[in-house]
Amino acid sequence: MLNHDFKDAIISRILPKVRTPAQYAGGELNSIVKDHGSVRGTVCLAFPDTYALGMSHHGLQVLYSLMNAHGWACERVFTPLPDFEAALRDHGLPLYSLETFTPLNQFDVIGFSLQYEICYTNVLTMLDLGKITLHAADRGPDDTLVIAGGPGGQNPELLAPFVDLFVIGDGELSLPIVCDLWRDLKRSGLSRADKLARIAGSVSWAYVPRFYEPIYGNDDTIVEIRRLRDDVPGAIRPCVIGDLEGTPLPTRPIVPFVETAHDRIAIEIMRGCPWQCRFCQSTVIKRPLRYRTVETIVQAALETYQNTGYDEISLLSLSTSDYPHFEELVTRMSEVFTPLGVKISLPSLRITETLKKIPALLQEGRRSGLTLAPEVARDDMREQIRKPINNEDLYEGCAEAFRRGWRKVKLYFMCGLPGERQADLDGIVAMAETIARIGKEITGRHAEVTAAVSNFVPKPHTPYQWNGMKPREYFQWAHRYLRSRVNLRSVTVKVHDIERSLLEGILTRGDRRVAAAVEEAWRRGARLDAWSEHFDANLWWQTFDDLGIDVPFYSQRERPVEEVLPWDHIHIKYGRDYLAKEQNRSVVQLESMAGAV
Repeated sequence: MLNHDFKDAIISRILPKVRTPAQYAGGELNSIVKDHGSVRGTVCLAFPDTYALGMSHHGLQVLYSLMNAHGWACERVFTPLPDFEAALRDHGLPLYSLETFTPLNQFDVIGFSLQYEICYTNVLTMLDLGKITLHAADRGPDDTLVIAGGPGGQNPELLAPFVDLFVIGDGELSLPIVCDLWRDLKRSGLSRADKLARIAGSVSWAYVPRFYEPIYGNDDTIVEIRRLRDDVPGAIRPCVIGDLEGTPLPTRPIVPFVETAHDRIAIEIMRGCPWQCRFCQSTVIKRPLRYRTVETIVQAALETYQNTGYDEISLLSLSTSDYPHFEELVTRMSEVFTPLGVKISLPSLRITETLKKIPALLQEGRRSGLTLAPEVARDDMREQIRKPINNEDLYEGCAEAFRRGWRKVKLYFMCGLPGERQADLDGIVAMAETIARIGKEITGRHAEVTAAVSNFVPKPHTPYQWNGMKPREYFQWAHRYLRSRVNLRSVTVKVHDIERSLLEGILTRGDRRVAAAVEEAWRRGARLDAWSEHFDANLWWQTFDDLGIDVPFYSQRERPVEEVLPWDHIHIKYGRDYLAKEQNRSVVQLESMAGAV
């Protein structure tokens, strides 16, 4: 039920004084308001970044629709901008849900969706502003249950002191189960620890950090991850939905009042990826490969269009063009939506023979740029990262796009991969300029080509989890070198911020000791670190230094395969043995590449 007095206080005392007040007001089209007294329980989905990013996240809309259909009151909250945080603190008001203006500490469950590691301080901001006790060990038996999941939780240790329970795997199945178990246990009279143990012991995919203790050796590496209770699992295995087709899509997504990162319909057509690129964490954690049917996708898209009025539909997956009925799907979508003036958009595409067919399939729709992800530009490096693509497929696909009216191409690359050479950087520029010249041959003008170059960060649960990350000086040199090699004005090289990548490198593979630095950086003012206008790199480096955190130990050090890793008790499909074999194959390939030019 709507908290009218609290809402009135927010609207009258705070919203007139902050940027983009509509993001804090709720009441959007398709949002759901329920009486808390007539539901099974209350859960607030917490996205630890801004409203503009969170409302563009498909997973949030999926879980929101699912839990409200499950008989719970499911609401939303996002990380406020600094001006709104300051206003709440100045007025002594808590962070609240957008649906009913309920303070976060009054929910049964709050669930964080961790999409990337540099959002960790935002989690602390939201807990603290929501009046939820910061440390999990200090919460009482009936205090709000704090859970988390998502890609940024694949190494849970940096948030271990603050999160009661991590769910590993598919949230559509795990979230309703955890919420129902917690609701039932609230009336049990058990201690908080025993309640959490009951949940962890009843499923294979719930990780409660308080029941596991990392033991460190004299060299500061982990020698053991010790289980502290016999009634919880020794290894955590992911929750997996076997039938994606039977998992409902949200056809009444919330339509924001303000502009967001992606103002469009999103339809997940496939989960998982048929490829096994060594750098990619998503392809590991989203296994196995599952599909929806063409008819289900088209019908869901049509219903969503009727319920929202969006004029763009994005077909989501890790590798959309590998969907087995891709041509049929795009043809059907174009037949249905082109007459309505709705554009069909595709995320970054894998470069295969299918690429040259895509421009023709989309020719009737409104054209945007073509976005492709070659990642690297040389064949031996492609073999190293296990991403086999063919340059001819790339160039022919771009040529066909130019013939049909496309003028812009965006290419995603990485720098700093294991074994990278100067020739690999030369290849990035050469590929971009070749595409620009193909555009000129066909249209008379050089095509606009953007090479977006990210800094490689080794991730847990990938074959590169043992590799060191390149130091700051290398990335500085590589970025300068790439830009210096560009000869065409129509080609632009854009690079990711080095300092944020270096921070990500520590947070993604840190152990529980680094959690103290996350908390201390937050107390010193670290907020919204994914945003350049808010990120303060010096604050982080000073915090690590003051707390004695050895940054190269976590990010740059090559780790022996036999070393116990902070996330080793989280067992992802195929497991450590498979990753170790891939790491060994990678080493052999690197040795053969070392002399290549």
